[in-house]
Amino acid sequence: MLRSMDDAVSGMQAHQQWLDVIGNNIANVSTPGFKASNVTFEQLFAQTLAAGGAPTQTQGGVDPSQVGLGVGVGAITPDLSQGALQTTGSPTDLALQGAGYFLLDRGAQGTGYTRVGNFGFDAVGNLVDKATGDRVQGWLADTKGVLPTASAGTLSDITIPQNSPVAPQATSKVSMVGNLDAATPTGAPGVQVPLKVYDSLGNPVTVTLTLEQTAPDNWQWTATGSGGTTGSGAFSFKTDGTFGQVTTPGTITLTPTDGAAPMTLTPDFSALTQDAASTTVNLGTQDGYAAGTLQGISVDSGGVITGTFSNGLRQTLGRVAVATFANPAGLLAQGQGIFTQGNDSGVASVGGPGAGGAGTVVSGSLEGSNVDLAAQFTAMIAAQSGFQANARVVSVDNQILQTLVQLGQ
Repeated sequence: MLRSMDDAVSGMQAHQQWLDVIGNNIANVSTPGFKASNVTFEQLFAQTLAAGGAPTQTQGGVDPSQVGLGVGVGAITPDLSQGALQTTGSPTDLALQGAGYFLLDRGAQGTGYTRVGNFGFDAVGNLVDKATGDRVQGWLADTKGVLPTASAGTLSDITIPQNSPVAPQATSKVSMVGNLDAATPTGAPGVQVPLKVYDSLGNPVTVTLTLEQTAPDNWQWTATGSGGTTGSGAFSFKTDGTFGQVTTPGTITLTPTDGAAPMTLTPDFSALTQDAASTTVNLGTQDGYAAGTLQGISVDSGGVITGTFSNGLRQTLGRVAVATFANPAGLLAQGQGIFTQGNDSGVASVGGPGAGGAGTVVSGSLEGSNVDLAAQFTAMIAAQSGFQANARVVSVDNQILQTLVQLGQ
């Protein structure tokens, strides 16, 4: 009888723990990145009253007689299913669609892992977790916007100061786009194309290209402008009007008058056509730019951070890192949506979003809680019923004990 009371007490304790987990799940129904937990019960060790016996030639076997000793919580496991994405509009709020965790430098507490990408820049330009100040880890691009490979680059704080400057870059390549009228007579006045380029100080320089047809399908170009600009060359078209080849290679050289370094430009005419249509030749692209300051950022699905500058330049600034684990359920929760590596989680495999099984990044969003209220309320009813049933066993045992006491009076 006392054994049944102990069994019932274990059942009450187990169902109370279940209710604790359900209560925590419901409390975090609106917590970004929260993962609900599930409880699994297990039978406690059974006491053997009779071991049973094997069958013989003259007698059948006898099954063992055992009495269970109650129930316990076998495991509390997280539900790692994807939470719904909630739009915030802030480009530094990042959600992971798929597996993985963002990495945080927690100082003396080591590395933390989180799916709560509620990030922002602090006063010195560090990308941090807004709730804790922990610094987001990733890779920084060099001054030319080139990122190291994830395998070769060392993780670092992602630091992008507000109004970061970008130095000017002198133009070295220019390309033409458009059409040259196939009906242009040989020896006709040349087509003049103004090119706006930049010197090493970031000042604009205008160079004029003059294009003249020297023979059917053959054109030559010359360059003029300030500072002793020189250059010439020739190219040809195929009979179908598409670009043929460079017949006389040439470059444009100029010496700016503002003290900037001498420049050499390589023109590219391969995008031109020669059709029976109006001449519409213009500057297509050029790789120079003036000095500028950072105006804003964007983050793509691969976690690459791109800056937009006041001079119109868009340049890669960095990339956030993502860690995956062989068993993410083995991570240790530290509160505030942060986890640390556990004994059964495996070692973190770090790479870029979208690589090596890691999920992709959705900028301007946060991952919501994956708590299903309908399922939690259903589980709560079951836990309540289980608790009440075990409490009823204790009540019945108490009545029996009172009857025994009365027998002795």
